[in-house]
Amino acid sequence: MKPAIELQEKGEAYYFIADFHALTTVHDGSALRANVRELAIDFLACGLNPEKAVFFRQSDVPAVTELSWILSTVTPMGLLERCHSYKDKVAKLADGDVGAVNHGLFAYPVLMAADILLYDTQVVPVGKDQKQHLEVTRDIAIKFNHIYGDTFVIPEPRIQESVAVVPGTDGQKMSKSYGNAITLASTDEEIDKLVMGMVTDPQRIKRDDPGNPDICNVYAWHKLFGASPADMTEIFTGCTNATLGCVDDKRALATRVKDVIRPIREK
Repeated sequence: MKPAIELQEKGEAYYFIADFHALTTVHDGSALRANVRELAIDFLACGLNPEKAVFFRQSDVPAVTELSWILSTVTPMGLLERCHSYKDKVAKLADGDVGAVNHGLFAYPVLMAADILLYDTQVVPVGKDQKQHLEVTRDIAIKFNHIYGDTFVIPEPRIQESVAVVPGTDGQKMSKSYGNAITLASTDEEIDKLVMGMVTDPQRIKRDDPGNPDICNVYAWHKLFGASPADMTEIFTGCTNATLGCVDDKRALATRVKDVIRPIREK
């Protein structure tokens, strides 16, 4: 949200809540409506200003699904079959439960392309995990323009490298469904509990053993939550020379996370 919202100060910005995309996994209407409302609140609390930007719900624009179908007629199957998100989902199937993979998941990048191309979008802020989908959008737009003439703007990705991937408390991709997420509504007590249970350097056995910040999730989170270069150097030094233990490091991180989350939660 942070790099996306910052762009509202730099040009004409459009933000939408992707409730059509959510249907690939959420089949409870009341839960989906509640999620939409909570996400809208999160965006506003983080600083999105409706007086400066367009803020809407994806399903309120019927043209997005119309364009998705039109784009699907020029999208090669092989392009979608190579997408990591689809392949990862297939690889994680349990006991051959093919019902867990649906056409919506397979065609997800085409709907994403419609979301982007419909508004003549020039810049799309994405995480590193969505970079491939944006490349698919570009491929689809280029092919469409080749067949039908100059129609769509070819968008460019904008990835903030410092937060290109947001790890969960276990070091894997953060997701509420994985139980490894700190949300913008998490209380101070919840943050303390989650941070103190975080995975650190798995090779560090005792407090006085030197640590390796490069493989420590706690170290990565300090940077994610705004630690200055000087702070990062101090943490790196303390970890590698064993003057900073994991418990003390986590306590410092919990304070940092609470300082970022608290004003957003209160708003």
